[in-house]
Amino acid sequence: MNLRLAVCLFFASIACENAWGDTLRLAVTTSFHNSGLSDILLPIIGEDLDIEVHLLVVGTGQALRLGRAGDVDALLVHSKSAEEKFVENGYATHRREIMYNDFVLIGRAADPAKVAEAETAVDAFSSIASAEATFVSRGDDSGTHNAELSLWRDARLNPNGFGEWYRAVGAGMGAALNTASGMDAYILADRASWLNFGNKGDLVILFEGDSALFNQYSFLPIDPVRHPHVKGVLANRLEEWLAGPRAGKIIDGYRLGGESLFTHNARN
Repeated sequence: MNLRLAVCLFFASIACENAWGDTLRLAVTTSFHNSGLSDILLPIIGEDLDIEVHLLVVGTGQALRLGRAGDVDALLVHSKSAEEKFVENGYATHRREIMYNDFVLIGRAADPAKVAEAETAVDAFSSIASAEATFVSRGDDSGTHNAELSLWRDARLNPNGFGEWYRAVGAGMGAALNTASGMDAYILADRASWLNFGNKGDLVILFEGDSALFNQYSFLPIDPVRHPHVKGVLANRLEEWLAGPRAGKIIDGYRLGGESLFTHNARN
């Protein structure tokens, strides 16, 4: 090998190492990705921090499994009880709230279960079960799925005992919404995914506004003590940026059809 080629290869290897050093693996929920906000945030993060964020788009349950295995550097997910257990078990150094939106209960405008007349979200779910009206569940251990299961529990109902009217599809938010649209079924969705969903058909929002439908998104950096290979320094830089005023302005300003999709609520 001649000297010139050796020098070129040496600097190429340094460039590769530097590029890898500025790449961060972030597991995010399908609902966050479907909202379109990541398309806005990622280029700005690259400009401000010189970090290339690689997204792994999965349900919250799968995101937590990736974190436990050390296959990602950080998580942005929305299932508080599961996140707190994740931190308690030593997989993440901490949990930091970044932003929130809410869940909405969607169904066809004819509303055979009279969901729109319910006083609470729990009452709405009870009405669906009483009517045995077709309901599509994500069924994928995601944050949205866990929120749905919590509402069934609060209604003292168990989906394991439901009949064929209850359809667990084991899919992300977009695919589940497509299934609900095709079946004219009820479904629980986060507002951002619903607003960004293009195949609404006869579906409309029938119930919203209950505090039980609050949907918090949080950032969890994987603990480098447990997984020394994770990029804790980059994760901390990204966290501080997401919690800061620049990200807050972008998140609060992101709208579809004039409607806000998220509210930034990070505390420094």
